[in-house]
Amino acid sequence: MGSLRQCSRSACQRRAMSTLTYVYADSTAVLGPLATYAEPHTYDLCAVHAGRLTVPRGWEVVRLTLPDAPPEHNSDDLLALADAVREAAAEPAVEQAPAGKRGSKAPMEPPAGVTGPRRGHLRILPEP
Repeated sequence: MGSLRQCSRSACQRRAMSTLTYVYADSTAVLGPLATYAEPHTYDLCAVHAGRLTVPRGWEVVRLTLPDAPPEHNSDDLLALADAVREAAAEPAVEQAPAGKRGSKAPMEPPAGVTGPRRGHLRILPEP
């Protein structure tokens, strides 16, 4: 699965292969592998424009190692992501607190005899 992003240079229709970021405080331009997500204030460049990159006088260019080919996605990555989503969506097990005084971190019990719709950790109480 290749990149769907195009080069940021006007009129260039080639596929982006690297990302350019500026560090203004250090007068540095950083050219590295294509970022996972398109971010504001970064520029996606094709191989041709990345190779021709020049910066203003007094600036430094840091060129990180660029891959020869776009990264191949592994099915294990997708499975790990799916497992992480399932784990985050699962309801945590509620521990039964011993009877007696509640600590400050114990969940609050609903008032006795009150039933009503519940959404997440909130409960809608009927008007008296």
